[in-house]
Amino acid sequence: MAVHRTKSSQRTSPDVERLVADSISLAASGSKIEDLFWEDHLNLRLMRLLKSQNQNVIDAALDQTFRINTVAFEVLADSAETLAESLVMEHDGEQWEVLLLALPIVAHTRYQIPSGPLSVAAVEATATALHNAIASPDTRLAIVPWLYSIDQMPHSHCQTRLLTEALANAAIAGTEIKLELRDMLETIAVLADPRFIIAAIAARSGAPLFRWQAEPPARIERGMSLIGWQNAMQDSALALLPGCEFELLLPEAYFTNCRLADKHVRPLSIRAAANFLESTLGILPAGLSCVVGAFGEEQADEYRISFSAKGSSEIMYGVIWPLYDRESVANDALNDLSEDESPIKKICDALRDAGIEDVFRHAMLFEPELCDDCGAPLFPDRSGEAVHAEMPDDAPTQQPLFH
Repeated sequence: MAVHRTKSSQRTSPDVERLVADSISLAASGSKIEDLFWEDHLNLRLMRLLKSQNQNVIDAALDQTFRINTVAFEVLADSAETLAESLVMEHDGEQWEVLLLALPIVAHTRYQIPSGPLSVAAVEATATALHNAIASPDTRLAIVPWLYSIDQMPHSHCQTRLLTEALANAAIAGTEIKLELRDMLETIAVLADPRFIIAAIAARSGAPLFRWQAEPPARIERGMSLIGWQNAMQDSALALLPGCEFELLLPEAYFTNCRLADKHVRPLSIRAAANFLESTLGILPAGLSCVVGAFGEEQADEYRISFSAKGSSEIMYGVIWPLYDRESVANDALNDLSEDESPIKKICDALRDAGIEDVFRHAMLFEPELCDDCGAPLFPDRSGEAVHAEMPDDAPTQQPLFH
């Protein structure tokens, strides 16, 4: 999905230049009237690119604006996401507004987090819970009969737009969803990960989509909608995720919820790693040491966290803490704990909450290296080398080695 920073070619095409220029102009606008002018220009260009499946131009423009004007980057990213996850279409002489929803379930386990086809009963239970707790009356829904892992989600604005269109037609017309679900990627075995149900919600133009937008007596405040959703989906989620602890997040717009779920799972990954090492090797969290380093080509794109037994230099496990489009860290602040919202501060807080006190932080930016043989990410040791995480020879086999 288009939530991570992209690396684009150094060559700049005229389409990229125009997208960047429109985004900068919109970011600099001083009035609503001018906003609307630049929004129209920007959206027309983006729609042409989405329809022609030209994701490379969008990615290159996002990369360029991220480097030169962060406000323009926010403008362009929001516009691309909005056009990918929402649309207006006509059916039987009426205009309908459609929004693609992500329904996240953030899970962690000592075993394996399931994904795959949803039964008819699970889809019906999800639809009932959505109608009762989330969707405004008179809306229509289409739900993909699949429990997605992050690896199986659409990976671009263009792919997301195609999914939105397919579900919009099914929701409004009440027809079968036409998607090919047989050739999904295999899910990587990790200890903490989000799972998603994807749906589209449709309302007649001008009508509310969500309960918290509706007028009384149908109105339910957002917080109460979340509680109602969690209560209604609890049994279904238990059946979908046996052997897992999980949290149901509020169904919301696709890109917003993908980012939220990914951020939500990061501290859980650390807790799951500590639990795994305790149950597998008998090492309590207080007996672990961690090394934290920032990784990226020109700037930090992620932090990698190495786990070892106290007193040992051998890295036996690793966790990745990814950064997203709206997160950035200056190269001279990779190790700075003074800012409460900084990634390194959140990582250290999560390690402490998991019971791990011995933490070594690198101030350097590492190259984002992978193992040449197996493709696994390499993790930092105390000496500043990026190494392979290797469980001890006597550890139980067939367990995931990194998140």
